[in-house]
Amino acid sequence: MGDVTSESSSSSLGKYLEHLSGAGRAIGVLTSGGDAQGMNAAVRAVVRMGIYVGAKVYFIYEGYQGMVDGGSNIQEADWESVSSILQVGGTIIGSARCQVFRTREGRLKAACNLVRLGITNLCVIGGDGSLTGANLFRKEWSGLLEELAENGEIDNEAVQKYAHLNVVGMVGSIDNDFCGTDMTIGTDSALHRIIEVVDAIMTTAQSHQRTFVLEVMGRHCGYLALVSALACGADWVFLPESPPEEGWEESMCVKLSENRARKKRLNIIIVAEGAIDRQNKPISSETIKDLVVKQLGYDTRVTILGHVQRGGTPSAFDRILASRMGVEAVIALLEATPDTPACVVSLSGNQAVRLPLVECVQMTQDVQKAMDERRFKDAVQLRGRSFEGNLKTYKRLAIKLPDDQITKSNCNVAIINVGAPAAGMNAAVRSAVRVGISDGHKMFAIYDGFDGFAKGQIKKIGWSDVGGWTGQGGSILGTKRILPGKYLEQIAEQMKNHNINALLVIGGFEAYLGLLELAAAREHYEEFCVPMVMVPATVSNNVPGSDFSIGADTALNTITDTCDRIKQSASGTKRRVFIIETMGGFCGYLANMGGLAAGADAAYIYEEPFDIRDLQSNVEHLTEKMKTTIQRGLVLRNESCNVNYTTDFIYQLYSEEGKGVFDCRKNVLGHMQQGGSPSPFDRNFGTKISARAMEWITVKLKESAGKGKKFTSDDSICVLGICKRNLVFQPVAELRQKTDFEHRIPKEQWWLKLRPVMKILAKYEASYDVSDSGKLEPLRPRSGHGHGEPAAI
Repeated sequence: MGDVTSESSSSSLGKYLEHLSGAGRAIGVLTSGGDAQGMNAAVRAVVRMGIYVGAKVYFIYEGYQGMVDGGSNIQEADWESVSSILQVGGTIIGSARCQVFRTREGRLKAACNLVRLGITNLCVIGGDGSLTGANLFRKEWSGLLEELAENGEIDNEAVQKYAHLNVVGMVGSIDNDFCGTDMTIGTDSALHRIIEVVDAIMTTAQSHQRTFVLEVMGRHCGYLALVSALACGADWVFLPESPPEEGWEESMCVKLSENRARKKRLNIIIVAEGAIDRQNKPISSETIKDLVVKQLGYDTRVTILGHVQRGGTPSAFDRILASRMGVEAVIALLEATPDTPACVVSLSGNQAVRLPLVECVQMTQDVQKAMDERRFKDAVQLRGRSFEGNLKTYKRLAIKLPDDQITKSNCNVAIINVGAPAAGMNAAVRSAVRVGISDGHKMFAIYDGFDGFAKGQIKKIGWSDVGGWTGQGGSILGTKRILPGKYLEQIAEQMKNHNINALLVIGGFEAYLGLLELAAAREHYEEFCVPMVMVPATVSNNVPGSDFSIGADTALNTITDTCDRIKQSASGTKRRVFIIETMGGFCGYLANMGGLAAGADAAYIYEEPFDIRDLQSNVEHLTEKMKTTIQRGLVLRNESCNVNYTTDFIYQLYSEEGKGVFDCRKNVLGHMQQGGSPSPFDRNFGTKISARAMEWITVKLKESAGKGKKFTSDDSICVLGICKRNLVFQPVAELRQKTDFEHRIPKEQWWLKLRPVMKILAKYEASYDVSDSGKLEPLRPRSGHGHGEPAAI
């Protein structure tokens, strides 16, 4: 687990971190504007990465105010000053709105304070206002220094030596209102808060047949409202970017009463605080409540979530996002030259990218301008494809057209869950059923996997049968690990009896194996010559053809929460090391990413072989750590990482070697990782990817309509997944070469590139390939690279 430098670090294969040195450089890090969960993870990553490359890193307390006031507001940070902050919400270095910095005098003072400490690299974590300020500061920098020299506050040598200011931004904002990035730091955590509240409100609303109007944050951006509406299946949503059509009062009341008529005992309406109508007049939650009470007489309550959304502990997604961005920001600062424009490090699909700060800010302001000028279509488009896609999916799933307005396709589509249960499977089933029905298909649910398929446990499933499924964990249809191979004849028989024209499989590695078996059986059974598509759903995240699986985010949050509690217990006892075993089969995703999110000292995984020397070096590392103020250790071990170095073995080895320095405890997390209600990410991901799979089935069926065409080509049995930045349909036949069947994992896994990040942040030497980063990308073209379509998460 120690140094994993391979020969390639010095060869021409890639550009490695070793080639970048921060010696003699000073970096200032500040958080500004409204706080957001995950800011601390970003601060921690900047400080540790900065120290790792040999730079000095300074905390700038209280945002720009601290930069202007100087003195004790700017202090050098060390490794331990960012210990134990990963799981803390808000920002430990404080944030303030600063009027003085908007004046030239303010910026002059700030420049003086920075130059005296030799700080010429700034890492700013905040919203668009904070980043705009930083960019202006950068432009004025040389002028400010000259003025300071004229006033005799600094000498001419300093003007020469510190001639340029480099600026890199990270967007910390719960609203996700910044153009150019799929997710801003804090958005996922804010969604966690909203969904916790919605889930709690649903149980009480259900009991009393109530209507709830929920107001969420987002003065100028409806992202939180839209995604939470999508994730809880709300009846109606109000957004600033996409106001309701004229006469919405009538349509909404009709919709609410229709849902009640379908035996739905509650209604949920979600309102962004900045919601407006087509005339740009505000729509308040009270107005909506009064309308529902007056028109329908329903018992209606308003809940305003307010600052709850900013609080609480950051989600696993936000911690990993912020840690990756923080590391990327330091590399961007080291690589910056006087000619490099200020950039923002951001997320596209699951890749870190650098974008020009000025253009992102400009585009973000264009959205507001479009809304002010009532060009709402433009506003939605400028928000980016993630927003547009969410809105489209929400509309399809929330509003059912009357049967006589749906063109019938005369096709029957069946949905099946295969493998172990994963949180978010039910959201995927709901979404597929509703998209299928609105495309005119008859939808069938297969219960209990391929086993149930063979026994004929198949029922027609309707629009309202899947109401309220998004928040349910596990698999309502029932799921089994049994493969279809033994039952091919019975399954073919059932497909014939029910006249199944297409199959959507939602599941893990067994689902993938099952599709391979059905593909191979096509030559013997013509019933299998129909379009089949698989949506990956497994906590292990080990399905070839996709970087993410439904359920993995929920499991990661469970692991992270548990590790937080365990770390808390360990820091109380002092000098204690915990060894935690995670699930995942041979796939180290949960152990590795859980280690990154929980701030572990080491994570043992099958993909990176380790021997007794590595274990020894980890013990020595922990022994050293116990001499500092951080007297606790956390080690994660994937359940199948090594047949001989079991959790017990590692526990006993650590106990013996650490005698007198630290004591050990072990914890096997087990099946709690498969349970629980799905995280907002999994609900949303499941909903969107499954809707997309259903659209693919519709297109395939339309191609063959009336031709009686049999589907025999490879591209009619696919896995739908996210690959880098694109949503891609890949034939299972092509994925065969990319699979390690013995260990049930893909041969190449993207997240292994993040191993060095975890090690560096835990104070290990590691070789980090930075050749992927470094190119500043233009903001506009986000069309798919190669085949597939852009994946916005």
